[in-house]
Amino acid sequence: MTGQSATMHTGSIAGSTARSAAGLGWLSIIRLGLVQASLGSIVVLTTSVLNRVMVVELMLAAVIPGLLVGLHYGVQISRPLWGHGSDRGGRRTPWIVGGILLLALSGTGASATTLLFGAHFWLAMALAIVSFILIGLGIGAAGTSLLALLASRTALHRKPAAATIVWMMMIAGIVVTAIISGAWLDPFSFVRLVTVTAIAGAIAFALTCLAIFNVERNTVPVDGPPAAQRLDFRRSLAATWGDRDARLFTVFVFVSMLAYATQDLILEPFGGLLFALTPGETTQISGLQHSGILIGMAMVGVLGSLFARKKPLILKAFIFFGCVGSAVALAGLSLSALIAPAWPLKANIFMLGVANGAFAVAAIGAMMMLASGGDGASEGIRMGVWGAAQAVSFGLGGFLGTVAIDVTRTLTGDTPLSFAVVFGLEAGLFVAAAAIALLIRTPAPQPASRHSRDRLPEPSPSYAVPAE
Repeated sequence: MTGQSATMHTGSIAGSTARSAAGLGWLSIIRLGLVQASLGSIVVLTTSVLNRVMVVELMLAAVIPGLLVGLHYGVQISRPLWGHGSDRGGRRTPWIVGGILLLALSGTGASATTLLFGAHFWLAMALAIVSFILIGLGIGAAGTSLLALLASRTALHRKPAAATIVWMMMIAGIVVTAIISGAWLDPFSFVRLVTVTAIAGAIAFALTCLAIFNVERNTVPVDGPPAAQRLDFRRSLAATWGDRDARLFTVFVFVSMLAYATQDLILEPFGGLLFALTPGETTQISGLQHSGILIGMAMVGVLGSLFARKKPLILKAFIFFGCVGSAVALAGLSLSALIAPAWPLKANIFMLGVANGAFAVAAIGAMMMLASGGDGASEGIRMGVWGAAQAVSFGLGGFLGTVAIDVTRTLTGDTPLSFAVVFGLEAGLFVAAAAIALLIRTPAPQPASRHSRDRLPEPSPSYAVPAE
């Protein structure tokens, strides 16, 4: 009886191990998506809303919030450090929870500086700078570790859908927060702004703690050696940069996201100046673009997961055609600048959104696949390197787009030609990104052997999957 009981117990452990080794289930992926939604909800209040308040209610120069937002992107160059820290420690959860807590506190602090700008400008500026530095650090710690957790614990064929779910939930978090906070902010006061930001931060932190509870504990990495075998930061960073595909992907992320971000701040002025659209109509155009982005993301998530096992290059195809489609759409906008308003602007911008969404979420899916490459123990630092490249390109993109328009208008004195040139340059960047994407090799899913499915874990650290 004892032997039978032991056999049954062993079988139970084996089954549990097999389920854990298979990676995150869909419910766990959705729970991690809630964490990403929480992150996005705080960010939207500390960038978009605070930017408007500083410019309109406080009547500060637009360059001040612009530099503060740029600062929070610049600080995220530290992402490799946070990713490596979670690699070495073998646990991502404390970094995620700690990052969200820091983000919530510093976001509230940034909002509180609006109470001081009127009477103590330089003190308010100093505190705002510190707050935005901490915002960047919080985003880096939480966002990098969350992606590393997804990359290390999601089966390869599920990664396209996982990337789609997490990113769409982040967008949903931004939208919901914007709607609810917008209702609570009226009638506006600076005290109300601080209160709403603090409440949103508290809700985001509590939701993060609930969503991530036991997710990491109940799964093991799909692959990867024990944490004790991981390299120090310098050697790990050198190994990441020494990997041909990781290095190429870093360049791809920088170039593609630079093209993606450069259009961000000039699309609405473009619609107003050349197509005589009202502020409400340009806002609707922006909404149309984001609707296209969601459709493009959903398309990649569904088709990517359906064909990932049989056609492992499906993500690479989505990245390539997404970049090419973005280039074609931007070339259309470049042409439209010269013949406006005789152009189907709405259809063009919707097409741009679909292509942007397809390439962006496919790139994130490929990023999750490549993160498990190399020694299989450096998902965090790889995500950190790519996250840093993305943050720098985002920070530069919005700034360079506006500067490029101003410079070309000054040199040519021709506004339509200026937009045509800048959109054309962005199209060229997307073509370059598509060419780079063709050179990147992503791993194909390998079916687990019967031996690996049935094997019991050895008494090694719980973080690692036993080597075969």
